[in-house]
Amino acid sequence: MDQKALAMFAHLSQSLHFGKTAQAHHISPSTLSRAIQRLEDEVGSELLHRDNRTVVLTDAGKKFKLYAEQQLEHWQSFKQSLDQKHTALTGKLHIYCSVTAAYSHLPPLLERFRVLHPLVEIMLTTGDAADALEQVQNKSVDFAIAANPESLPRSVYFHHLDTIALAVIAPTMSCNVQLQLSEKVLAWSEIPIILPEHGAARKRFEPWYRKKQQGKPNIYATVSGHEALVSMVALGCGVGIVPQVVVDNSPVKDRVRNLANVGEIEPFELGVCCLNQSKAQPLIKAFFDSILDTGVDSTSA
Repeated sequence: MDQKALAMFAHLSQSLHFGKTAQAHHISPSTLSRAIQRLEDEVGSELLHRDNRTVVLTDAGKKFKLYAEQQLEHWQSFKQSLDQKHTALTGKLHIYCSVTAAYSHLPPLLERFRVLHPLVEIMLTTGDAADALEQVQNKSVDFAIAANPESLPRSVYFHHLDTIALAVIAPTMSCNVQLQLSEKVLAWSEIPIILPEHGAARKRFEPWYRKKQQGKPNIYATVSGHEALVSMVALGCGVGIVPQVVVDNSPVKDRVRNLANVGEIEPFELGVCCLNQSKAQPLIKAFFDSILDTGVDSTSA
């Protein structure tokens, strides 16, 4: 049925006045009357009782009133859905993550988003994973891939992506570290250890080492970024604690090995975070909607 005629009938069923409805739709009362007549012919039943003074809905008219209102509502919803699809998102989405996360976790997150919103420009900054949360809090980026801290700030929203295992790695090359590790009883207080400056791996090192009860650790160096840590271990500088995913994606992974039977290290939770106050922004909302649509929320990428 003609949507315009349905709209006029819906208005008339409320006003019960041909003159008011005709004025509201910028037509003459006679034009309105002809439109209502055509509806009655199509329905096959009288919709209104009318005389010179009053307009009253018939029983059929009351039922048709509900039908007309439902059809108009569906029509508006349909048009709005088209308008939303035709309104392409534009702008820049600034992301921060480690070099490893840019290989291991970011691509599947962006795949569907790029298909749905090809006009959005992706700005990627890589750096130390331990700095990711600070980048978000300082509003330097829109969101970041970060480890979930022991105490998440109330201003930050965190969406779980993966559980990351930590490994203790050593060089494969012949060096003094290899000789120390070949002893039946390891003297951990003498073995040089390379640590990240801060972050989840650094926090988990301390309780892991305390269980060995061998005095103070021999900290050879602290570095910014897990990728650099793997490189230093590969060069024979010492052993290190590092996320397994970093080792797996390292160009020098064949020059390091995982140490077995050295004690368990608690894994950490990896996720996407942004400011709570930013979640409703169109670009941020569209990004998280695309993650939920693909089910990237609780499994390893």
